[in-house]
Amino acid sequence: MPDAPPVLRLTKVSKRYSSTDGGGELAVLQEISLDLQSGESASIVGPSGSGKSTLLNIIGTLDRPSSGQVLLDNEDLSRLDENQLAAVRNRRIGFIFQGHHLLPQCTVLENVLVPVLATKEASLRSGAEARARRLLARVGLGERLTHRPGQLSGGERQRVAVVRALINQPKLLLADEPTGALDRASAEKLSDLLVELNREEGVTLIVVTHAPDLARRMKRVFELRDGKLE
Repeated sequence: MPDAPPVLRLTKVSKRYSSTDGGGELAVLQEISLDLQSGESASIVGPSGSGKSTLLNIIGTLDRPSSGQVLLDNEDLSRLDENQLAAVRNRRIGFIFQGHHLLPQCTVLENVLVPVLATKEASLRSGAEARARRLLARVGLGERLTHRPGQLSGGERQRVAVVRALINQPKLLLADEPTGALDRASAEKLSDLLVELNREEGVTLIVVTHAPDLARRMKRVFELRDGKLE
């Protein structure tokens, strides 16, 4: 049987910004190519300002490359308009940021279900609450469904954010410094959780991190330096 195409393929992706001092263009990313298969995990490390978050934003369709191609499930994302890209972000990509971005007025369960409100797929909507309850129990928050974010610890809030990112069963999970705002013990627990969910849910995981321990737990480790991925 032929090999399955990668879930994510980047081909010579570059990102350039116009210089504010009139000195031409600043190259942040230079011809980055990358393939990731379904269920793989990868970390991207590198010094501050090396373009890690820019690369993650391009992969997550929050930004567009200046040149090159990004394929998700063999679909060229550059051919999609903004409404189509919004649908891709909601349905096929999950995001975890350093800040949890939970709605303070909503309960844990309500926060997790927010992405479901934007999907039109009946199968996802009908099973969403049961899936949310199962995942929240899986991450140790089964007794916190009616709590609001202000009643949770930092580690608990970030676990809610992880479940929210998974609720629409995305193909790709992107985490930008997910342990950056946590104490050491909470960071270790969240690292364990990401590794376990990558295996159990079969979601392809990309983590941008300054934490060496978290980076090494991914199956593949890339370094971004001087705009190039190694």
